Amino acid sequence: MNLTVIGTGYVGLVSGTCFAEMGNTVTCIDINSSKIENLKEGIIPIYEPGLEAMIKRNYNNKTLRFSTKLADNLKKCNIAFIAVGTPMGDDGSADLQFVLQVAKEIGQHMTHSLIIVDKSTVPVGTADKVRATIQNELSKRNLDISFDVVSNPEFLKEGDAINDFMKPDRVIIGSDNNEVLDKMRTLYAPFFRSSVDRLITMDVRSAEMTKYVANAMLATKISFMNEIANICELVGADVNKVRIGIGSDSRIGYSFIYPGSGYGGSCFPKDVKALKKTAEEHGYSAQLIKSIEDVNDNQKLVIANKVIHRFGEDLTGKIFAVWGLAFKPETDDMREAPSIYIIKELVKRGAKINAYDPKAMKEAQHFYLKDIKEITYFNSKYETLKNADAMILLTEWKEFRSPDFEELKQQLKQPIVFDGRNQYNDELMKQNGFEYFQIGKKS
Repeated sequence: MNLTVIGTGYVGLVSGTCFAEMGNTVTCIDINSSKIENLKEGIIPIYEPGLEAMIKRNYNNKTLRFSTKLADNLKKCNIAFIAVGTPMGDDGSADLQFVLQVAKEIGQHMTHSLIIVDKSTVPVGTADKVRATIQNELSKRNLDISFDVVSNPEFLKEGDAINDFMKPDRVIIGSDNNEVLDKMRTLYAPFFRSSVDRLITMDVRSAEMTKYVANAMLATKISFMNEIANICELVGADVNKVRIGIGSDSRIGYSFIYPGSGYGGSCFPKDVKALKKTAEEHGYSAQLIKSIEDVNDNQKLVIANKVIHRFGEDLTGKIFAVWGLAFKPETDDMREAPSIYIIKELVKRGAKINAYDPKAMKEAQHFYLKDIKEITYFNSKYETLKNADAMILLTEWKEFRSPDFEELKQQLKQPIVFDGRNQYNDELMKQNGFEYFQIGKKS
């Protein structure tokens, strides 16, 4: 098929590239001309394992193209995907201005019947707004062109997005038109090697709702486990053992029940707020969803509070080595990352920070932590340790899992480790002479 993907952010690039990998002809559109030129040169704006090589391969094979000209590409495409950002508004709602602007331009330039797919994460009712916007523009042009608006939410994990798209555990298609559903089945059929049972069809509003509910459920598991971790510390239990105990129950499982410093990224914080706002707009107060958010906000400062409790309220003259800045491993994404809140809290109290992350340091330097002068960035994890009073682990990158603990002891002023992801065995840390603080177990 000939596809147009509008938006070259995380969702648009991954989706367009994976569709091209399966033999479709895909053009990714963006209004940012410099971004488009960079993509043509193989310069990728995000880090995602496997994406750069796949983009270059398909671009060279001419199955993947990049352009700023939406009108030209609408003339020859069968399906247009809207994959632009839906940033969070001041009131917590999803800002649909970019989605509706794209819808307006589609209505201004489409010349034949199209399937328009909402790939962006959007609240219930967005498809109706997209449909009305397109129809309004067609009416201005005195054209009677049939089109359908489909909801096809993405379920991509940053750091494993290529695998998620190429081998999906489910694909959700929202439409009430059987002919359109058949075309979408055909598009996705190559991604299901054994069967298409994992392609789930439903009405548009249910599909829109599914994305928000999925992310809210996962966020619930994270906040629930962090709440339990805090209780475990108070009562003298070990949350690491509790996690194994409850995870062995097949009704619960082990996914998303790891205690830590709270969730971040582009999806969970934004989608939880948007779902809560959607409920409010319909006269319902979503207390559980509000609690998910409250627990997470508090959890982001748990490690900072442990540092303060150990070293005192005044951290003037103290240096802390921070391992990990991204909100999770295998990404450079720092949106709502716990590291931002922890570093700012420690710096506010007079501390200085030595920081290292395999992929996210440019994001930190040029955007998220650009105004904080008390941070020094290093090219390796061990360099951060020299003259530091303690090490703080905040992102569970693989290279942090089995460090040289003797090197840690030699470089740190004192062998003190604060572990925001419970990566290490506390008994072994004690045997090796470390003062070790983790989440969910009293030190």
